[in-house]
Amino acid sequence: MTIQSFISNNQDLVQLIYFALIITTLWCSEVIFTNSLAGEKFKHTRVNLLFILTALPVQLFMISLVLLVSAWVNQHHWGLINYLPFHENPWVYYISLFILMDLCEYIYHVIMHKFDFLWKFHLVHHSDLKVDVSTTVREHPGETFVRTSFQMLWVFLLGPVAMVLVLRQTVQTFSNIAAHTTLRLPNRINKIVGLIFVTPNIHQVHHHYQLPYTDRNYGDVLSIWDRLFGTYAELEKEDTVFGVDTHMQPSVNTKFINIIKVPFQKLERK
Repeated sequence: MTIQSFISNNQDLVQLIYFALIITTLWCSEVIFTNSLAGEKFKHTRVNLLFILTALPVQLFMISLVLLVSAWVNQHHWGLINYLPFHENPWVYYISLFILMDLCEYIYHVIMHKFDFLWKFHLVHHSDLKVDVSTTVREHPGETFVRTSFQMLWVFLLGPVAMVLVLRQTVQTFSNIAAHTTLRLPNRINKIVGLIFVTPNIHQVHHHYQLPYTDRNYGDVLSIWDRLFGTYAELEKEDTVFGVDTHMQPSVNTKFINIIKVPFQKLERK
């Protein structure tokens, strides 16, 4: 069996290994370069990693449905991509779909903040009082279901083939994990990279505990949507406080069972 055929037949396993390598590398880098105490950091990470046990089964099941939708739309030549000029060109096809799907992720993220029922689930991710790479996996299984349901909708509307989804997932995985790291880019580099891509400096603003910053910097991979739609903001590192002002109790945010129950409790709107 060739490497290419192994990757093609084991996409879920390959993506999982890729995810683990990136998050482990950046986690160790955070310990080394921020002088974090590994013991204390592991206690925080252990709580967030427990979300994999609840979200991963939902993710794997729902992704299989996403792929079925992708197969159907391509079999029936359905989707917006089929109406774009020069879409037969592979470069136009892949780049256009990547950008369009990133816009859809921006829209999804805004929706999760604006509707109370959905915010209850997304709140779990925002409630982390110490944002680092492990925060990436801090997702309530309810949000996993909603997120992948929206992904099915985007695939149905746009019409990408499965390889577009694989490419998108590969880039998105790296971007999302890197955006949550405590390691920030130097200001000069951030100003250049951040013109197009989401950086840790940009995404940390989104995790600030108070409005209006909680409702800023929604971008997934590209930061252009926040600039285009007026949701971009900057905040200095020393002024950034992680969490959500309605859920700042460590007794809740540091215990897995308590966090899982948050969406089913009475909501105090941020």
